[in-house]
Amino acid sequence: MQSYGRNRKRRKLKAEINVVPYIDVMLVLLIIFMVTAPLLNLGVDIQLPQSAAKSIQNDKEPVVVSVDQEGKLFLTLGKEQREPIEADALVNKISAFVRENPQVPVMVAGDQRADYGKIYQAMVLLQSAHVPKVGLMSQPVQAEGAR
Repeated sequence: MQSYGRNRKRRKLKAEINVVPYIDVMLVLLIIFMVTAPLLNLGVDIQLPQSAAKSIQNDKEPVVVSVDQEGKLFLTLGKEQREPIEADALVNKISAFVRENPQVPVMVAGDQRADYGKIYQAMVLLQSAHVPKVGLMSQPVQAEGAR
């Protein structure tokens, strides 16, 4: 009697790596990173003023939106006189002016005693008027003896 196992050929071991599970994991990670990458940019791009800030040198007269202590808005277009203005009229006037003069600087001058929310609201109005860049005006710090 011959044993059954002797005639059977022995199988050789495979020395290959099955990479299919690794490809699946890689694709899942790729999808996760593609979904989460746009969510990482949640901040607002702002430029904070420096302590030794220099004044802006510009050939054009800036458009100045002023906010007084009570939160009333005033508009100065170029070399014209400062005039009180309502929020809706401000958006319309600034929008038209910036469309004609896209490189004109637009500045917000807020009273030191004004509520920050009122100054912020003026900036929101300028954003709704499609102003690309808004600057904040300030006075240089004076020495203690000069006051």
